[in-house]
Amino acid sequence: MSPPRSQRWTYRLAAEFGHRDITDDVARFVVESGVRTGAVVVSLVGSTGIVTTIEYEQGALQDFRRALDQIAPPTVDYAHNAAYGDGNGFSHVRSALVGPSVSLPVVEGKLVVGTWQKVAVFNLDNRPREREVVAVVVGL
Repeated sequence: MSPPRSQRWTYRLAAEFGHRDITDDVARFVVESGVRTGAVVVSLVGSTGIVTTIEYEQGALQDFRRALDQIAPPTVDYAHNAAYGDGNGFSHVRSALVGPSVSLPVVEGKLVVGTWQKVAVFNLDNRPREREVVAVVVGL
């Protein structure tokens, strides 16, 4: 049987800025894949959340949230809210601006991230969500 080249995880995250460091999950998957040189793409399934890298510490997380609040405030009138009445127009805009996925190198069979760089998933929706994250590793 060949090693897995794709993986799915589900994380329960709080509303509007629920987050989780998933670096260990991704790194373990890369090792299990057997890929020595290549890339891993990690993506959130949905349009109101993101996967990104960040220094996963309280100050950087607060700064990131403040930046998102300035770029796409929850209190602004969004056409999406008028059309669907769900109040989460801001979360769709935030997700589109940051992007739902990240691609990272795999070298010598390991995920390559900086000393403080972590892979994190964020729920930007206005309600708690079960967030599905999918990873695919490609390479030799």
